Amino acid sequence: MFTDARSEIREFVAKRFPEGRLQDDHDIFESGFVNSLFAMELVMFIEQRLGDRIPNDELMLDNFRTVDVMTDLVGRLGGRNGHGAATEVA
Repeated sequence: MFTDARSEIREFVAKRFPEGRLQDDHDIFESGFVNSLFAMELVMFIEQRLGDRIPNDELMLDNFRTVDVMTDLVGRLGGRNGHGAATEVA
């Protein structure tokens, strides 16, 4: 059974936000609760979700700023790498 990428990403990122203040369009880097180490954790988390490495041309901060953007990234790369990760992109 697959869960949707948005829920998985939100749950992973929400652990860094006190009192559940995370919204899917919230820039997590502007919040001050996320640092460069967590950025690397995000990359590793999404790579595990995809079952493949994120291509270098996609490793830019703008692809990791919000839950919405990360969900879109997983959707794009799920088709690119052939693994077909189950995603629900709103």
